[in-house]
Amino acid sequence: MSEKVYIETSILGYLTARSTKNLILAANIEVTKEWWEAHSSAFTLYVSQVVLDEAARGDAEIALKRLEILNGLPLVDLNQSVRSLAAQFLSRSNLPSKASDDAVHIAAATVHGLDYLLTWNCKHIANAQIQRKLEEIGLDFGYQLPVICTPYELLGD
Repeated sequence: MSEKVYIETSILGYLTARSTKNLILAANIEVTKEWWEAHSSAFTLYVSQVVLDEAARGDAEIALKRLEILNGLPLVDLNQSVRSLAAQFLSRSNLPSKASDDAVHIAAATVHGLDYLLTWNCKHIANAQIQRKLEEIGLDFGYQLPVICTPYELLGD
């Protein structure tokens, strides 16, 4: 059985990003595309309705590309357990209230027992200081946080 990965919306942003002269962003775009093309098939990928909603925003042409990429990926249920854990993340951690969708992403991957949460959101999700507190909160409710990482960390050998 393959490991399970929650694909957070920022991954789709990098998969559909226009070229840039910013070397760091360009490298991240390339790593994301490499992971998607060469490594994603080794995992079972999941998204949530929040990912679909976020992917549909913005430039219509690029939003359509993002939604096409997501077509056919299974959705995790945003049930009451997910909503409750997300609320706990927001009230008891250093996540700002404006990061409510980020809290839902983390809670969805956590409640559904996924192995990884793949993201480029290093401000609110792949943030070591925030993760420490989220892990503590998750344990209080009997959950273990997934490994939260960028595509660099899931490239394999």
